[in-house]
Amino acid sequence: MFILVTGGSGSGKSVYAEKRMTDFSACRKRYYIATMECRDDESRRRIARHREQRSGKGFETLECPRNLAALAMEPGADALLECMSNLTANEMFLGGQKQDWRNVSEEIMRGVCRLKESCRNLVIVTNEVFSDGTEYDPWTLDYLKCLGKVNTLLAALADEVVEVVYSIPVKIKESDRGENEK
Repeated sequence: MFILVTGGSGSGKSVYAEKRMTDFSACRKRYYIATMECRDDESRRRIARHREQRSGKGFETLECPRNLAALAMEPGADALLECMSNLTANEMFLGGQKQDWRNVSEEIMRGVCRLKESCRNLVIVTNEVFSDGTEYDPWTLDYLKCLGKVNTLLAALADEVVEVVYSIPVKIKESDRGENEK
């Protein structure tokens, strides 16, 4: 089962994604793929909040700020990737240089497909983009194009897509495989 969870900042999507992941069998290895790089006080606070939030839920944390395709996990495990927007930014602006968003989106999707093939259940958290109507500088616009492309490809690949709005999950795409593959 592959579930894509999206929503705005502070919407409750991470809590929802963790809940969905813990609904799957506790008998399998459960990975939390953390993509945020710790660069400042704000990122330190967010990382600490997420660590506390997932504490006691049986996750083994794997730090993966980029190069998802190289990630090694136990086959048949369950995995939660938090979050695609961080991974995309890390890949787009590698070493302070902007990468071509088309190449970045292809590389990310190669990693996602490899991850999906390896996992029994996969949950990916991402952010809603292009709904604010704001005009952006060219670098930010390329990042949004990349994340938008990745999100579109993820949604097509996913068994289920859920948007979390004010902590309320709204199913956009429902699986025909049953509620949970345990």
